Amino acid sequence: MRHKFFPTLAVMLIACHPQAILAEPQTPKPVTSDIRADLNEVKLHMVFDGETENDADIWQQEFRKKLHNLMGESRPPETFTAKVIESKQLVDHMRLSIELSAPGHHTLPLYLLTPNQTRDAPLRPGILAVHGHGDYGHHTVAGRHDIEGVSEAIEKANYDYGLQFVRRGYIVAVPCMIPFGQRVDKKTYGGNDPCAVTFVRMQALGKLLITENVRDLRWSISYLQSLPTVNKEKIGCAGLSYGGRMTMMVTAVDPRIKVAAVSGALNLMQERVSHRYSCGSQIIPNLLKYGDYAEIGGLIAPRPCVWEMGSTDGLIVPKWDALFKSRLERVYKAFGVRDQLHYDHFEGGHRWNGDVAFPLFDKVLKH
Repeated sequence: MRHKFFPTLAVMLIACHPQAILAEPQTPKPVTSDIRADLNEVKLHMVFDGETENDADIWQQEFRKKLHNLMGESRPPETFTAKVIESKQLVDHMRLSIELSAPGHHTLPLYLLTPNQTRDAPLRPGILAVHGHGDYGHHTVAGRHDIEGVSEAIEKANYDYGLQFVRRGYIVAVPCMIPFGQRVDKKTYGGNDPCAVTFVRMQALGKLLITENVRDLRWSISYLQSLPTVNKEKIGCAGLSYGGRMTMMVTAVDPRIKVAAVSGALNLMQERVSHRYSCGSQIIPNLLKYGDYAEIGGLIAPRPCVWEMGSTDGLIVPKWDALFKSRLERVYKAFGVRDQLHYDHFEGGHRWNGDVAFPLFDKVLKH
């Protein structure tokens, strides 16, 4: 019995296209290359290109609405309880360890730093001091030198700016964000980055890590304003690194903040995700369809803001920081308040400086 011959697909293709047999096998490009190519060609459809105050007003309304749609709800709870866990009287201030709680929300730990004062002292301005990445969370910003390892972290990055603010006469809230400090157990992550893992887990629950942290920072402002010793109309915000990023974020969405200092965070998402690792705590899905961190920073205008940049800070890339600045400046110029946009270019690395920020905060919040 004869067997019929049925040519394979490969044979048929070669028969139709003889040149195919001569082609060299090609290795597919890594996905990283494809993503970088996509990022280089990305179109940001809501970058501000106006010139007048009315243009800026309309743009802010539209971009703020878009940002809210991308992030989801970040309003803090309207009612909550504050429990004092520990109090410590220090030489020049009182430090309270507080836990904020409300139904449907995870407990928020924070420090409250209050200057030593007489009973009849006037209302004081409040500061939200925001920590960055690191094993110690908010302990560094509050100046917890009594905790092992904190002093070294403070020395490296001038990290105790919450302590520095309270010594200047402010009442300071220093919250602990997710997943840092006492709000994370790094041993359970098997060596993986808690930011990346937490981002994925929260996405599975329909939540966004950066939004959860913005909500907790806004909650901390509500707590500050609830204190009878705080001037509710005089609130500032400052932070380094991821703390700088989150200072930018919370100031952009919460008008209760009157002045801000963003340190070590003058970089764009477009650059961060294309050229280096960027953690899940900073990611806003689909943001690059409409804008970038510069546009979020533009929502702070016309309020005064300082952007700190160390001369040897490897996280700030010259080409990209110039692009960031140009887009910020356009918004402030349209509002007619270019003088409210401040830069602090200092000699040093990825650290808090304060040379421009402290006098500006005093001017805006004390006088």
